[in-house]
Amino acid sequence: MKLRYGLYPRFLLLAAGVLLVVLAVVAVVLHRQAEMQREMAALSRDSIHGLVSDRLRERGEAVAGQLADSLVNPLYYFDLDAIGVVVRGVLRQSDVSYVIVYDNNGAVIHDGSRDIATYGQAMHDPLAYEVVTARDLHVQSAGRILDVSAPVRIGDQRIGGVRVGYSLDSVNAEEARASAAMQARMAAISRHHAVWIGLMMLALVAIGVVVGLILQRSLVRPVRQLANAAREIEAGNFAAVVPSTTRNDEIGDLVRAFSRMGESIVRHDRDIRRMAYTDALTGLSNRLAFRERLDQRLMQLRGAARQMALLFADIDDFKRVNDTLGHDAGDEVLVQFSNRIREAIERGGGDHAGLARFGGDEFVILLESDDSGAGDIRAAATRLAETLVGELGRPITVRGRQVFLGTSIGITLFPEDAANAAMLMKNGDIAMYQAKVAGKNCHRFYSRAMDQAVERRVRMEQDLRGAWERGELSLVYQPVFRMSDNVLTGAEALLRWQHPEHGAIAPSVFIDVAEQSGLIENIGPAVLRAACADAVRWTREHHDADELFIAVNVSARQLRGGDLPDQVAQVLADTGLAPGRLHLELTETAVIGDEIRASTLLGRLRSTGVKVWLDDFGTGFSGLSHLRRVPVDGVKIDRSFIADVLRDPDDLALTTAIIAMAHSLGITVVAEGVEKEGQFEILRERGCDLAQGFWLGHPMTAQDFARLLG
Repeated sequence: MKLRYGLYPRFLLLAAGVLLVVLAVVAVVLHRQAEMQREMAALSRDSIHGLVSDRLRERGEAVAGQLADSLVNPLYYFDLDAIGVVVRGVLRQSDVSYVIVYDNNGAVIHDGSRDIATYGQAMHDPLAYEVVTARDLHVQSAGRILDVSAPVRIGDQRIGGVRVGYSLDSVNAEEARASAAMQARMAAISRHHAVWIGLMMLALVAIGVVVGLILQRSLVRPVRQLANAAREIEAGNFAAVVPSTTRNDEIGDLVRAFSRMGESIVRHDRDIRRMAYTDALTGLSNRLAFRERLDQRLMQLRGAARQMALLFADIDDFKRVNDTLGHDAGDEVLVQFSNRIREAIERGGGDHAGLARFGGDEFVILLESDDSGAGDIRAAATRLAETLVGELGRPITVRGRQVFLGTSIGITLFPEDAANAAMLMKNGDIAMYQAKVAGKNCHRFYSRAMDQAVERRVRMEQDLRGAWERGELSLVYQPVFRMSDNVLTGAEALLRWQHPEHGAIAPSVFIDVAEQSGLIENIGPAVLRAACADAVRWTREHHDADELFIAVNVSARQLRGGDLPDQVAQVLADTGLAPGRLHLELTETAVIGDEIRASTLLGRLRSTGVKVWLDDFGTGFSGLSHLRRVPVDGVKIDRSFIADVLRDPDDLALTTAIIAMAHSLGITVVAEGVEKEGQFEILRERGCDLAQGFWLGHPMTAQDFARLLG
């Protein structure tokens, strides 16, 4: 068997050799030499400094001690001449800056001069205090002076002292001379090493040249040939010639693999392009394909008397399908939606219409006008949007269940709204968003005013984040009375927002923003907890308030989350409110989309003793029969019926029917929006149980409501 000595082992051996030489010679030698020089210089300076300083200190201590002994008699007899002779003898030394003889109080007795100009003056230099207070030989330094002092004693009695000041200039000069000599020696050693390092570097260069030649011949040249072939393939020339080889190493394997790859690329190119431009679930064009087509059509339409419309269609509440039925069912819904949209476009979209799925539940339709007139494209887009709203509003059967969804459509026109693809797509998104804000399951054309509306809504969403924590959001309470005897039975908690700049914001505005942005999932539990805490506080302060209920609104988004029963149970446990005193109010639209799941969640809530009410009753259900399938304890007749109950016989008849139907099912009825005495009286005659409204009581703070309790 022939031994294969491949390119990779050769390259590893060469690279390892070069790296070892470079690292060992250059890095280690240079680094260690520099470190050694620095360490030796520092060590030498420290050693010399210590040696010279210690020698000067020892000398100073000896001189000061001898001088103190010599001055005992002259100082005792106060013989200034004898003292001067002794002092001047020491001053003759070259490195002595001063000699001072002083008494016990620190006054100068002799300084070695002939006239003793400082005689009797107190020593005030920075070192004087320690000199006077020292009882033994004392050494200290300041700046360029080493001060050595010694007391003069007769027996144990101190009669004065002497201090000698040595100049450190000589010490520094001696250190400098020694350091200079050391540096010169080290420089000579460095030059000697530099010669060897230069020789070694030349050897490395020679090795590098040899390695480069080897790599050039065995690796670079064949790789360059393969790179040229790869560029040909990249340019679309899949038939590029790949050099042949008989080498039995990795390069040979690479060349042969390149040849096989070129053959397979041709086969897979068509499949890859189809995958890149097609939505895998629906088979429609994806975002990339649509964008390329849109750019191409815009270039062709510029300067022509043609118009174009983009329709952005987004399925309303599609997340609910995934959350309740699963993602597989959601995929089935998307396929059925795409089929319905495709059929509607084939019937009324024209020859040049296009359809794409942008991902998730968003579809985009492209319509083009002909040369018949500028107004045709708007009319065609309107007709198609209305058709889509109708078609997509029909129930969809998924796994034996009917799902009611809708679609919100935003429409933007070229060139009326924008002249490039990016702005058209942005405008379409804005228009679609406005369709959702307008109530969903409708269409809206883009207008420039929408940009400002979106900006205001985004700014409001930003301001609403953290508003509860900042104390901007607060609760007010509207009283609820029993109609039979006009007795206060409870209160509904209502959320208010006092914006620091814009003042009071209407609840219908900011609650919708909280719903759309998901902030209601944080605000809702906080409102529930605060309302329950206030109800408990009223009970503590007023014993006759232990039967009052507190009604709290719950959004559809909170109900869809699935953890509402657990949240309610935790709040009740934390606040101590009896479950029967808590009424949760949900709108009809919160439960109509998925009655089975809503019934399960509401059943769990009612099993704990919490009451469940349907708010705004009469505006969402298609029939009163839904009450049989949704477990509730009460309904609140929408204020729109109460407002005209005195003038409109139809509203009175419908209200009477709601009361009768609810009572037949054992359900309590509340009338909201009672603003006149006549409304109150006629509703009481019809048997309505509870009522709230401005005629009975305006929303008020918790403190005002507590005062209402007496």
